[in-house]
Amino acid sequence: MALTGGQIRLDRGHDGRVAYLTLDHGKYNIVTMQTRQVMADRFAEIDADQDIQAVVIRAEGEHFTSGGDIQGFMEVEPADLTDLGQNITAPSRSPKPVITAVDGYCFGVGFELALSTDIRIATERSQFALPEMRLGMIPGSGGTQRLARLIGLSRAKYHVMTATRITARQAGDWGLVSAVVPDRVALDAEVERVLKTMLGYSPLALRTAKEVLDKGVDAPLYSGIELERKAYAMLRSSHDFAEGVAAFGEKRAPKFQGR
Repeated sequence: MALTGGQIRLDRGHDGRVAYLTLDHGKYNIVTMQTRQVMADRFAEIDADQDIQAVVIRAEGEHFTSGGDIQGFMEVEPADLTDLGQNITAPSRSPKPVITAVDGYCFGVGFELALSTDIRIATERSQFALPEMRLGMIPGSGGTQRLARLIGLSRAKYHVMTATRITARQAGDWGLVSAVVPDRVALDAEVERVLKTMLGYSPLALRTAKEVLDKGVDAPLYSGIELERKAYAMLRSSHDFAEGVAAFGEKRAPKFQGR
């Protein structure tokens, strides 16, 4: 059964192992303050569920999202905005791999949401932008920092300071998205292909890889390598690694248990 509220629908697939979060708030899927909190609530539920191994964020309608509820910001006290990025960016703190499926506009806070996920896949007609400069504002949910780390400081400055859109082709060339596909049908198919691949792997190894990559990328190289080395040693004692080695030797598919 689907759970509804705050324009984010939560459904399950692949025998309960995948959580699908669907933005559903009109043609442009405007992200309200309520939507932000519901995203955090959804991930609290997902992260506590040991059966869920992966998450997909997608949207109903013509566009992923055109961004936030602009007028709604004027109803929030400035002091209350200091923690603005903690709710919508819950995917970045989830131990589970999160895929974003983008079609159409991916602007403002919607772009920041996508940037906080692990794998982004987009259609050819998709466009990305941080347009806050047009309002006399800057991105406030991690957009400046995550974009700079993904496409480089110079490009990030240009697109933040001029509010210029990034095309799907540019996003693919710069590594902002993992794949660009022709249309919505192909998008769904590619998401399912990636999911099928990851569901065949150890959930423990996937969680560990995400943590090492996320924490190591901002650390000095030596510290990142040390983190990787210790995580590698930890996985050596796991049931899944022993099962993977045994399955390899016996020429069969492994049966991972996430421990």
